[in-house]
Amino acid sequence: MADAGSGALWRLGTPRPAGVRVGPNGLPVAVGRTPVEAVVEDWVVEDRWWTGRPLRRRYLELVLADGRDTVVFHDLVGGRWFVQRD
Repeated sequence: MADAGSGALWRLGTPRPAGVRVGPNGLPVAVGRTPVEAVVEDWVVEDRWWTGRPLRRRYLELVLADGRDTVVFHDLVGGRWFVQRD
């Protein structure tokens, strides 16, 4: 965990909800207000399928128009988008 200087603690790499807009092909076209320039990599993680709380996520590494390399994922169970790394 880290201290942000404001007394708040957070885990490094903790996913945060993200406003991801997708195109007709299901791929992100924008993260927040920033357009996506390229999809670098796309993979699916399926885990805990043997439990009552399975994890199914589609991860995408993206290059955004402002030059950032970011990783987002779509929670295939809950349907929400998250930023894993930016």
